[in-house]
Amino acid sequence: MYRVWNFLTNYSLLLIIGALLALVWANTNPETYHHFVEFVIWDHAPIGHYHHGHRTLTLHYLVNDVLMALFFAMAAKEVWEAVILKEGSLRGKKAATPLFATAGGMFGPIAVYLGLAALLGSDTYQAVANGWAIPTATDIAFSYLVGRIVFGAGHPAVRFLLLLAIADDAVGLIILAIFYPSGELAPEWLLASFAAALVVFVVFNWLPRKMDAGNPDRPNSTWVRKNLHFVPYAVAGCISWYGFMRSGLHPALGLLPIVPAIPHADRGFGFFSDAETHLHDLLNVIEHALKHPVEVVLFFFGLLNAGVEFSAIGDATWLVLAGLIIGKPIGILIFGWFAAVPLRLGIPQGMRIIDLVVIGFVAAIGFTVSLFVASVAFPPGDVQDAAKMGALFSFAAAFLSIIAGKIFRVQKADLAAAE
Repeated sequence: MYRVWNFLTNYSLLLIIGALLALVWANTNPETYHHFVEFVIWDHAPIGHYHHGHRTLTLHYLVNDVLMALFFAMAAKEVWEAVILKEGSLRGKKAATPLFATAGGMFGPIAVYLGLAALLGSDTYQAVANGWAIPTATDIAFSYLVGRIVFGAGHPAVRFLLLLAIADDAVGLIILAIFYPSGELAPEWLLASFAAALVVFVVFNWLPRKMDAGNPDRPNSTWVRKNLHFVPYAVAGCISWYGFMRSGLHPALGLLPIVPAIPHADRGFGFFSDAETHLHDLLNVIEHALKHPVEVVLFFFGLLNAGVEFSAIGDATWLVLAGLIIGKPIGILIFGWFAAVPLRLGIPQGMRIIDLVVIGFVAAIGFTVSLFVASVAFPPGDVQDAAKMGALFSFAAAFLSIIAGKIFRVQKADLAAAE
């Protein structure tokens, strides 16, 4: 039997604890909190924030720019399998309507955010415009959790929501890479990242399989797997991460080129499926080995990024919230309806068009990724703090989702009924 508490403890509890601690700390003793966040681990370091001719590794940089790369690598793994595998969830006609809905879940929040910002005047617009991507994010774990509460674990809308969230992650990674560089661009450094990915793929993945062609015992692939395991990919990951840092792209995306190079299964069930634990390809083994360390990383991410004083609430707070809780449902409904009805792509059996509104509210929980985008969209200060508060307040979408489910008379479906 599915238990909400088990899911919460497995995927989100440490993040919530970290965020709550940060809020309490920042509002009771802001001076010590900010001193903790910017604690200098290593001055004149080879990695870190670059200023005054040298790099400084702070605790904030270690978590946001180095360790969060593991979080984004796990998200990229789900996206990669959804796209590349024969039965991938983002392939074929079944993914068409969710992909259209994902586009609506992007354009709707952007239109609401920038439109309302323009109405507030040119000064406000110029101050907040760079945060347009903050309300486009969907927190995949929290949204999946709330979706199962609202619809029931066996409802087709939950699967639809998961496809939308995975596609949202894919677009979000692209947005971060293109629109939010961490410094002056030096794209030649990306050659190091992609060279590392190419070399590790050819030497430790493709070549052993090529040498084993026709031999069911697969001696070369087995030797590489048993003796080297993840080590070549870890080395390549470090090189790729460093290349991203020096290129000016956000280093938290630095492991993305390595993910496709790792041997993967012929099929995927999704990270939230129990069946994933029975897959023993290297990519799944690495992902599940990282699961608990990434939970700890998310605790510190919440602790170091959610510490916003309540006095920081401002225009950016309400713009982010409006983008999420108004733009998401409207955008997902319009684009999803357009795909399902005029384009005749349809929606899953057992779903109604009106369910798209409820899905829109569920997808409006931005939290983790919205918080991350807010931290890179604005420099530290009042606007960044206000935007972060909007990301934190997006938890309200969970309650709106439950209310919307009641209003639109969602018929819950458990797994037993679905089967």
